Amino acid sequence: MTTLDATDHAILEELRRDARTSMTAIADAVHISRAGAHARIKRLTDAGVITGYSVRTDPVLLGHHASAYVMLAIEQATWQEVSDRLRAIPEIEHMALVGGDFDVILLVRASDARDLRRIVLEDIQAIPSIRSTRTTLIFEDFTRI
Repeated sequence: MTTLDATDHAILEELRRDARTSMTAIADAVHISRAGAHARIKRLTDAGVITGYSVRTDPVLLGHHASAYVMLAIEQATWQEVSDRLRAIPEIEHMALVGGDFDVILLVRASDARDLRRIVLEDIQAIPSIRSTRTTLIFEDFTRI
């Protein structure tokens, strides 16, 4: 397991803010050499701490005017099958296996309320191993870096 120091955490914070930040800008921000920043990022990537880079988008500007968290209770022995079926639904942006009253939490993005209804009632609830669902509408999103 890789031990992270304050400089590693500072580099990760810079990359979370903007993954396109230049190596020179990262080095300047965390007060190390460019070569040092490059070596640390390579080490963090090789160790699996950094798993990739992504783009954050505004769901409304992308046409997703209805979003919801959908909680699922599933038959326990069917997680892999359910997971595979859920991954095939393009409107599911995030999926987590959790403990508690429900087994799975989904973040679903839809074009409008009618589309959200279709996804929940026709796509998700059509999976035989899902025992029940609970949908919670999202009125406003906030993402911290």
